[in-house]
Amino acid sequence: MDAAADTSLQDYLRADIVAADLPDLQPLLGARDLLRAFSTLFHGGEESVMVRLLVLRAIGERGQAPDWSPQELREHFAYLDPVKFDTVIGRLRDNDLLLWDGHTQRYRISPAGRQALAAIGMLLQFNREGDELAYVTAQIAAGQAVGRVRSDDLQHLLSRLNELREDFDQAVLSGSEHRIQRAAGTLQHAWRWIEKGTQIVEEISADLELDSHTHRVAQQIGRAQSAMLRQASVFQRALSQLDRHRVHLGASGLSSSDVNRFLRELDIDKLAGIADDLLTRTAIPAFMLAPIALDVAEYELVEREREAREDQSLPPAQAAPSAEGSPAAATDFGFAENWLDQLTALAGGPLADDASLPSTTLAAVVPHDNFSLSAYRLSLLGLIGDPGAENREGVSASMARLPLAWRVEPVFETVGHSGVAYMSRGRLDTLSEEDLLRARQPRKRKAAAEEGDAAAAEQGAAAEAAPRKRKRAADSDAGNNEHDDKKTAAGGAAPKRRGKKAAKDTVPTA
Repeated sequence: MDAAADTSLQDYLRADIVAADLPDLQPLLGARDLLRAFSTLFHGGEESVMVRLLVLRAIGERGQAPDWSPQELREHFAYLDPVKFDTVIGRLRDNDLLLWDGHTQRYRISPAGRQALAAIGMLLQFNREGDELAYVTAQIAAGQAVGRVRSDDLQHLLSRLNELREDFDQAVLSGSEHRIQRAAGTLQHAWRWIEKGTQIVEEISADLELDSHTHRVAQQIGRAQSAMLRQASVFQRALSQLDRHRVHLGASGLSSSDVNRFLRELDIDKLAGIADDLLTRTAIPAFMLAPIALDVAEYELVEREREAREDQSLPPAQAAPSAEGSPAAATDFGFAENWLDQLTALAGGPLADDASLPSTTLAAVVPHDNFSLSAYRLSLLGLIGDPGAENREGVSASMARLPLAWRVEPVFETVGHSGVAYMSRGRLDTLSEEDLLRARQPRKRKAAAEEGDAAAAEQGAAAEAAPRKRKRAADSDAGNNEHDDKKTAAGGAAPKRRGKKAAKDTVPTA
């Protein structure tokens, strides 16, 4: 290991970690010369890598005469630029992928270059989609043939089988016919290699010289392959279920699956051409609510960042505020008391010119200072005439007892001051004594009716209870009489028994 390489590798590790202490790094450090061959081939841009691989593979393909003279190389690669070709040859030779024999004045590929070419050649044999399982299986087969089965290669095969099984399960759960058919095609393509892998795993499991870890991994691969073999029936059941729900387009012989497959094969330009003159309006997702989407976007883009910058810590401890600084409760009803005084003055004001009771419009008395106070004054008018105010005290009770009545019409009236633009048209009238009496009579009649209903209910209950009392009294008298009769009968029988006894004791004399 050169010092420069060790220093650069140590830069990637923590200060208290040494490269020699990492077990996973030891195989890579031991194969540094071979890995340097790959770094030489694949360093730089894609075009440079392609040219290096082209030159090295062409040199290695001539098995009957592996040595090349410089003139033969120039003639064989005459289609390359001479300057660029000399640069590629020099790089391969400087990094020990090409060996120069000074005695014979010829080039040949180094052993590390042969290994790199063999690995790349096998990789190029399995360059189609779905061939990754075949490549891993071929690696295991090659290792088993020479008696070098590595646990890492078995782990790669197990991982790929588990990935495929997860993809197949997701395809079935999605319910998409396209995904299920694509997964079924992948399984059909990998079927031959699964069967080949099954044979190899059986031979590996039968080897008694394997260590326990490798043997356990081989068993896991066998179970995963068995699950893969059962997957074909799962696909068939899913496709059969989808076929029962397929929609057929009349008598044309086409179904919704055919239309879906046709549309999937078109590119975006052809799909846009089909949609021309068909949609007169842009499709609007009715399931999306613009205000909610805006709120979510505002939170994600603004509020979340603001919360992250805000200080969420608790404030420092403080003493409890004294009661002297709190507002007095007497001032809480100041606006209500002021409004009560105005209404009282209106109710007790002088008569109008036509000798009628005082009356005014709501727009003339309700608006005051600002909108909130005006709305508060209007809401307090609902207390006027409240029948439950007789048992209350305070501002609300006094307002409920005012001899006033107000009414509202379904028409707006322009105000234009005190923060009120317009309000419902209405009037506030003073009630006479007769009007007050008529308003109170329904309440009195209602109370009397409620009292009468209560008295009637009590009388009904008493009437229902009287027969039960009389029945209980009669039952009690009958019981007493029967008891007395029994006692009397018992008293009459006793003297007779005594008489008989006395007659028996008396003996007649001669």
